[in-house]
Amino acid sequence: MHRPFAKRPNAAWLWVGLIVLVVVILVGCSTNPAGPTAVPTSAAAIATPYPAEISVAQALAKRDAGAFFLDVREPSEWNQVHLPGSTLIPLGQLQQHVTELPRDKEIVVVCHSGSRSKAGRDIVKNAGFTQVTCMTGGLTAWQAAGYPTVSGP
Repeated sequence: MHRPFAKRPNAAWLWVGLIVLVVVILVGCSTNPAGPTAVPTSAAAIATPYPAEISVAQALAKRDAGAFFLDVREPSEWNQVHLPGSTLIPLGQLQQHVTELPRDKEIVVVCHSGSRSKAGRDIVKNAGFTQVTCMTGGLTAWQAAGYPTVSGP
């Protein structure tokens, strides 16, 4: 027997269910408006927490926070002018003295214009240090920014 007026689900319940579903989706999306937090998963992202180079302003902030400043210029350059609190190990001697560097501090490598500090940074990194960077522009950029220096030995 065919029943043309068979019981159908109440349309109101379908609308209520649809509204509940939309509300659940909207509430779920609004709890973290920025979306999921990105977590570094590659070995390179985890092993390289420090940028290869930093600006003089960033270097000043790191110095104020207690970073170790390594100057890789020659002693004659150092005697003319250097950064307060920095340590001199000329680039040509760095490989032999790399074990003297602190492993418990960030290291910022500096030179006159920024070229030798890149080589110094790479020597230090290749020795297994991970918290090491160099300062873009070197002592020239530091002085141009008006940051403090020390004249003489």
